[in-house]
Amino acid sequence: MAPSTTSDAPFGRMLTAMVTPFLPDGGVDYDGAARLATHLVDRQRHDGLVVNGTTGESPTTSDAEKERLVRTVVEAVGDRATVVAGAGTNDTEHSRRLARQAEAAGADALLVVTPYYNKPPQDGLLAHFRAVADASGLPVMLYDIPGRAGVPIATDTLIRLADHPRIVAVKDAKGDLFAGSAVMANTDLVFYSGDDALNLAWLAMGAAGFVSVVGHVVGADLHEMIDAYRAGDHGRALEIHRRLLPVVTAIMTRTQGAIAVKAALQLLGLPGGGALRPPLAEADSEFAARLAEDLTIGGVHVPEVAR
Repeated sequence: MAPSTTSDAPFGRMLTAMVTPFLPDGGVDYDGAARLATHLVDRQRHDGLVVNGTTGESPTTSDAEKERLVRTVVEAVGDRATVVAGAGTNDTEHSRRLARQAEAAGADALLVVTPYYNKPPQDGLLAHFRAVADASGLPVMLYDIPGRAGVPIATDTLIRLADHPRIVAVKDAKGDLFAGSAVMANTDLVFYSGDDALNLAWLAMGAAGFVSVVGHVVGADLHEMIDAYRAGDHGRALEIHRRLLPVVTAIMTRTQGAIAVKAALQLLGLPGGGALRPPLAEADSEFAARLAEDLTIGGVHVPEVAR
């Protein structure tokens, strides 16, 4: 696990939910995954990476592919970054199997999303998260994203889950800053922003850092924002936030996140650009052209040949 992790930032501060590179024939590009992970850690200042999350197209990768991806990323950067493996599904027993599989593959921690589509009640969420946390010895980051899952993790539920010794953090994509503040005030749960539009706001609420998507292309800038805020230079943090607004808008609001990120990586000539698995589809040329403009405005160097 990365040496920069601390009790108030158990997985580091700057993490990105990494895309899964695919080959033209649809297979997983494991070499590309290793090269992308290395780029994110060594060039974009990532403290950690989340593998097999939704941005990694986890709904369309097999359990065997997920296991090999974790092993690949751990081998590439596990000596200098935290590797968090997505293990959440809408089936508790399947999630428990993925948790054990990720631990055996060398992951440092688990990301466990709210069960989606079947919309369990809060007592069902309590039982689910506790069961998955019990399945391995790894620390767990809960992922609260009602826009995808259909149900939020209620404040009282989060407070009760904080009693579990391995449930230590929350990736928040619910966007309720006040509710998050209440959880942090009443528990030791560490919050990470899971919504790039609210990164700076979450720092102000006491979050440890980010689990980003735009970090694929501006991770070093986001790390600088965190460093500036924590050093008390809030003006500098705000300056970075405002400069990155076009990048966040382009990647997070105009199409599905994995589609936009892979289009950005392709523009920049980085591993992971291009191919997606159905039902996702590659961005068209019009989207890519507008994306190139927004990245440039946000300070990202886009090679002229890509425009």
